[in-house]
Amino acid sequence: MMRVSLLLSCLLASTCLFTSSSAQSAGFVSLDCGGTEPFTDELGLNWTPDDHLLYGSTANISSLNETKTQYTTLRHFPADSRKYCYTLNVTSRNRYLVRATFLYGNFDSNNVYPKFDISLGATHWTTIVISEAATVETAELVFLASSPSVSVCLSNATTGQPFISTLELRQLNGSMYLTEFEDKFHLSVSARINFGAETEDPVRYPDDPYDRIWESDLLKKANYLVDVAAGTMRVSTTSPIDNGAVMDKPPQKVMQTAVVGTNGSLTYRMNLEGFPGNGRAFTYFAEIEDLAEDESRKFRLILPDHPEYSKSIVDVKENTQRAYKVYEPGYVNITLPYVLNFRFAKTADSSRGPILNAMEISKYLEKSGGSVDASVMADLASLYSSTVWGQEGGDPCLPSPWSWVTCSSDPQPRVVAVKLSDMNLTGEIPSELTQLTGLVELLLDGNSLTGSIPDFSRCLNLKIVHLENNRLTGKIPSSLAKLPNLTELYLQNNLLTGKIPSSLTKNVISNFTGNFNLKESGDKGRKLGVIIGASVGAIVLLIVTIISLMCMCKLKEDNKMRKTSGICLLFVFNDS
Repeated sequence: MMRVSLLLSCLLASTCLFTSSSAQSAGFVSLDCGGTEPFTDELGLNWTPDDHLLYGSTANISSLNETKTQYTTLRHFPADSRKYCYTLNVTSRNRYLVRATFLYGNFDSNNVYPKFDISLGATHWTTIVISEAATVETAELVFLASSPSVSVCLSNATTGQPFISTLELRQLNGSMYLTEFEDKFHLSVSARINFGAETEDPVRYPDDPYDRIWESDLLKKANYLVDVAAGTMRVSTTSPIDNGAVMDKPPQKVMQTAVVGTNGSLTYRMNLEGFPGNGRAFTYFAEIEDLAEDESRKFRLILPDHPEYSKSIVDVKENTQRAYKVYEPGYVNITLPYVLNFRFAKTADSSRGPILNAMEISKYLEKSGGSVDASVMADLASLYSSTVWGQEGGDPCLPSPWSWVTCSSDPQPRVVAVKLSDMNLTGEIPSELTQLTGLVELLLDGNSLTGSIPDFSRCLNLKIVHLENNRLTGKIPSSLAKLPNLTELYLQNNLLTGKIPSSLTKNVISNFTGNFNLKESGDKGRKLGVIIGASVGAIVLLIVTIISLMCMCKLKEDNKMRKTSGICLLFVFNDS
C-alpha cells in the first residue's frame, strides 16, 4: 500500500529569515505554531504565527508549568501515514541550530500521550515521546545547510496525533560546531548543561547570542545529574570571562558559575537521549576562584567503561595562562552509553579539587542520502505550488513519500509511480516527468492537459501509462512504441491525430477510442486481408463438401454407385 504523505509547507520569505533588529540577532526564525498574531517575548525574540498554513488544526491549551505565549497554542495533524512539514529558508554552507518543542497540554481531551517521528529533510531525526501533559519536550539539532531550504517534518504517529508547539531556527557563527564529519552527519543535541547555576532557569538569549539553551544543573528530573559526590560546592563570579579563543563560544553567564569538588572529586550520572552511539562531547572550564601562586588545580576525567579516556590531565591554568578565560577540551568522536557515569578526580599533586562550568554532548546522526529524483521532483512540484499536494516539501520519498508518489525500497529510493489522476492539471505534460528514469507507472488521466505527448524514451521501465480524458493533441510519439516494458496504455478521449503505431496494438493493453482524427495504421491492408481470407475460406468449404458427398455416395449399392455418383457430382458442380 502506498504510503501517503501530505505536507504543510511553511514558506518563509528570505526577508523574514534574515531580518535584523535591535532586539534579535540576524538569522533567527521563531514560529509560534497555532498562533494568530506576531509578538515579541520577554527575551526580545520575535515570534511569527504559522497561521498561513493550509492544513492541520490549531488548539489552545493551558499549563501551570508553562505560561509563555508561544506555549498557549499548538498545531496538530491527523494520525495517519502522511508527513507534515515546515520548510525554512537557509543559506547553503552555513551551520544552523534547529529546535522544535512540544507541549501536549491534553489538547485533544483524550489524555493519550502522543508518540511520533520528526525528521530533517530525508533524515529521521528522533522519535517524540510525550510522557507528561505539562512538560515541554525539546528536540534540537545542529546541521550544515546544503541547499537553500530545509524541511522539518512530523510523521508516523503510533499513538495520539502529531503536534508541534514551536519551531526555531538559529544561524550559528563561523567555525562553531565544525566537525570533519558534518557532510555526512548532523549533531543531535543530547545535553547542554550549566553547572553551578544559581536558579533552575535555563540560560539562553540574550545571554547566549546564538540562543542555545543551557539547562540548569539544579533542574530536577528523572535520572538527571544524580549521584553527586560529597563535597560538591557551587561557586560563581561577576567578573567577565574571556571566551574569544574557543570555537563554540559558551556564553559568559554560563562560564561565571561552576561546581568544584572540595573533597577531590566531582561525580555525576545522567541519561543521554539518543544514545548509545558515537558523538561529540566537550567540557568548558574557566578558573573563577582566585588561587594563590602556590596553588594548583589539576584533575582527570574518569569514565568507568572507557579507561583510555582517563589518561589526560586537565590543568586549566596551564592551558589558559590566566584565570577567567575559557578552556574547552573534548572528544570529537567518542562512543557513549545511554546511562553516562563520569567523574573528575584531582591528581595527587593538585592542591584544589576539580572544577566544571559547562558541558555539551551531541550524538552523530547520519544523514540520509535522500532519493535519487529529489531535485527533479522539487522542480516538478514547484509548477503546482498553489496546490496542497504541490507544497509538499522535504524529500519526495523519505522518510515517507509524498501523497501522489510511490518510491522504490532502495537505500536511495527512486520514484516509481506518479499518480495525479483527476487533479485539475492544466497546461502541457511537464517535461520533468521524462527525467524520472526509474518511473514504472504514470497516471495523469482525468485532467485538462493540452499539447503533445512528450518523449519518454529515457523511461525504459515504464509499464503503465494513463493519459486518457485530457485534451492532448498531436501524434502518438514513436518513443512510446519503443518502450520495452510497456504493457498498458490508455489514450482515449483526447484530440490526438495521425496513426496508431502498430506495435501498440499487439502486446499492449490499450484504448484509443474517442480520438476522432486518430487512425489505425495499415487500414487498407487489413481490409484486403479480410477479402482474401474470406475467399480462401469459401474455396476450402467447397472442397470439403465435395469430398463428403463422394464418401456418402460410395455407401450406396454397387449397382447404383456410378449413376448416383455421377448425379451427385453433376449436381454438386452444377450447383457450385
